[in-house]
Amino acid sequence: MTVLVNVIVTLGMLWVVPAGLRLIDPAGLRRAARLWPLPAALGAVCLWLPRGPLATTLAALYAAACLALAARAPAVLLRGRPPGPADIAVATALVAPSIAGTALVAERAGYRLFGFDLDILALTVPHFHFAGFTAALVAGLVCRAAAPGPGARLAAYSVPAGTLLVLLGYFVGDWAELVGAVVLTGGMWAVALTTWREIRPAGRDRTTRALLAGSAAVLVATMLLALWWAAGEATGIVHPTLTWMAATHGLGNALGFALCSVLAWRRLTADAPGTAAAARQEITP
Repeated sequence: MTVLVNVIVTLGMLWVVPAGLRLIDPAGLRRAARLWPLPAALGAVCLWLPRGPLATTLAALYAAACLALAARAPAVLLRGRPPGPADIAVATALVAPSIAGTALVAERAGYRLFGFDLDILALTVPHFHFAGFTAALVAGLVCRAAAPGPGARLAAYSVPAGTLLVLLGYFVGDWAELVGAVVLTGGMWAVALTTWREIRPAGRDRTTRALLAGSAAVLVATMLLALWWAAGEATGIVHPTLTWMAATHGLGNALGFALCSVLAWRRLTADAPGTAAAARQEITP
């Protein structure tokens, strides 16, 4: 499981986050996106080192970059008007890597932060790069690009709320985590449905439409797995192991959803005038 999780996290650190930053604000976050591979490379290297002072130091440097990114979130929410659902989603995306970075420092130091097992801390890192950063970012993009309606707003509110509830469940207990999984699944399925119905047809070429279709379809299966695992933890019913979840839910969300979604949105925003490009402009911090 460790090797697979490390590969997934490396993908998130080195490519998904800087590509996502350019989708949020290619002008205002250009410097951050351009420099991000430097701390990300340190974070990626620390994953493959034995736990100890060197791995912890490299992880701390990456965490510092994540905290600097989180400091941008208030600018999204405090722009002289009540924050909308897309603003909340994007602010969540900017904050999420800092949670991942904090967990990474503790895990690399061998420190059971808040009493959590090191395996749980290790899995928190990919969770908040993908369910935190990427899912919230895509929910915000979808909310801006789609026609006004409850589906897109549900996605933009539910993904941040579900992510927060899952985090709260770490401290409160399995039933709270199950509630978070239900809310997050509802939000992700709303993202998938809106992407399929409204965003996919806007793609100007077959590749973009295929990437959007694939990302939407993958969410149906991967989030069912998340519900199954959370229900099993809360009720004791038979459910997948963490290793199996990493190989299915984790890998599916990383490659099938996050990678495909970010690639598709890069292609959509490169198409210039259009709904998707307008969506990117409206969520700039």
